[in-house]
Parts: sequence; C-alpha cells; structure tokens
Amino acid sequence: MTAAQAQFQLDHPGVADGAAIWRIARDSKVLDLNSSYSYLLWCRDFAATSVVARDERGEVAGFVTGYIRPERPHTLVVWQVAVDHAHRGRGLAGELLDGLTAKVLAAGRPVTTVETTITPDNSASQALFLSYARRHGAGVAREVLFDAGLFPDDGHLPEELYTIGPLAA
Repeated sequence: MTAAQAQFQLDHPGVADGAAIWRIARDSKVLDLNSSYSYLLWCRDFAATSVVARDERGEVAGFVTGYIRPERPHTLVVWQVAVDHAHRGRGLAGELLDGLTAKVLAAGRPVTTVETTITPDNSASQALFLSYARRHGAGVAREVLFDAGLFPDDGHLPEELYTIGPLAA
C-alpha cells in the first residue's frame, strides 16, 4: 500500500463535489478552467469515468475526470487531473489514474487504451502519464492533436495527444 492509498479514499464524484473540483482546477494555475457549471455536469454525467480522492475528513483532495470515446469504446480519455496544493508530493495523481483505470475496468468497460492531451510546456503531466504507461506495461505514442492555430487568439499552446496502450492485463 502506498502513502497515498493509506491516506486517501478513492470514490466516484457526486454533484456535491463539483465546487471542490472546480476550485482545485482553478487553483492549479495549469489546467484550462471550465465553468463551475460544467464541473457540476461532469460529476453528474461522467461520474462513472471519473474519480476523486477524499482525505480523512471526506474532503476532495484531488480528482481525475474522464470519459469513454463514443466511437472508440475501448478508449478512456482522461480530461483533467489535479491535486490540491496541500496534498501534492505524495503520489496522489498517479494513484488517481491507477484507481480510475481499475474502477472503469471493474465496471465491465473493456478499456485497452488511455488518451490524454498535454501542452508541450507541462512537464509534470508528461512525467505523470509516462510513469502511468510504465506501470501499466504500455507504449506511448505522441502527436499534435490540436495545433495552436486552431485556438482563438489567446496564446494557447498546441495540445499533444498521448495515446497509451495497450494496457497490460
């Protein structure tokens, strides 16, 4: 059992967790912040493919949101991963990703591939997903999914697609 597993309980989010997830995303200063409303919807409509970590008081300490690609039912897309500042440095983000994969597989979803997008300047996310691939015995393919020119003139960097798989059984 890792330190993160000993200190946190992994759970699917509920609508009541939406505000905490929004706050953690906002405070990350790295994630693209969606509206608070979208996090409430996410907790309602995609709870089965998302996970929160609860601390000893039951408060949300971190989260990972995801969904199954409709046209690729074996692919889990990880939308966002974030850990509250007070809980960083304990391996919680990796535990969240592993926990999400385990919960999705346990629910009967035959996931063999994980996708996520990462901007070229986000070395922490790159390390997180490369480490995840190693733990799951999977390869990683990278390509630009959305070039910077596709975004409005807001200085958004390109989004690189990381395709991780096949996941080891």
